[in-house]
Amino acid sequence: MNTIIVSDLDGTLLDNRTYSFEAARPALETLRRAGIPLVLCTSKTRAEVEFWRDRLGNADPFIVENGGAVYIPQGYFPFRVPRAVSRDAYEVIELGSPYEELLATLEAAAREAGCRVLGFHHMRVAEVCLRSRLPVLQAELAKHREYDEPFEILSDGAYRLLEAIERRGKRWTRGDRFYHILGNNSKAEAVSRLTALYRRTFEQVKVVALGDGWNDVDFLKAADLPVLVRSPYAVALKRAVPRAVVTRSPGPHGWNEAVLEAVAA
Repeated sequence: MNTIIVSDLDGTLLDNRTYSFEAARPALETLRRAGIPLVLCTSKTRAEVEFWRDRLGNADPFIVENGGAVYIPQGYFPFRVPRAVSRDAYEVIELGSPYEELLATLEAAAREAGCRVLGFHHMRVAEVCLRSRLPVLQAELAKHREYDEPFEILSDGAYRLLEAIERRGKRWTRGDRFYHILGNNSKAEAVSRLTALYRRTFEQVKVVALGDGWNDVDFLKAADLPVLVRSPYAVALKRAVPRAVVTRSPGPHGWNEAVLEAVAA
């Protein structure tokens, strides 16, 4: 049985306040020694994930912008990836709607709902830093969006706004800090597509998924072993994913604990 680790970043592998992954180093080194893939599955952009992959020494596929696309390094699998497009050093499975289409939908839904919103495309880098607590470089990378727009709701009418988004054939989800508008994509669908490629390679695959927020619920439900990294939402999330194991510690401390236990099992 080949194990695949699929993990969210913020509040999971990365500390929600400092963005450090230092406490997860023992588990990361165990994965490296064992040759176990670590697939990053996040609301972050390709540019942001590449930043973190470089620091983690990670060379596995990754999933961006809440399942908007799966990026697979060229030659990673011993076959051409079906329905993928070549882009730079990757084979890309695109699942999301074009970014400009999402912006137009958000603006139209906000007008219909009489609801004020503030999307990333409205914000300067300094404002992204302030609202997300990201360092300047990472805030710049967070604005390089392709398939998902984070936004804040600044007035009454949130329910009307979200309904208006759905009527226009788009979806929304909520992360730790922002709402997100997206197409008919999800982290679960992206993980399912990637898992099928691993199964074509290894036949028997066990997916261990780790997350800490509401936008992780769909792919946690689909995993063989779902892990909730402890957060303020852990009790409610456990009700949403009853099979999930909840870590004792939050952030990279909990991630380290869960990954070491899953690999040893």
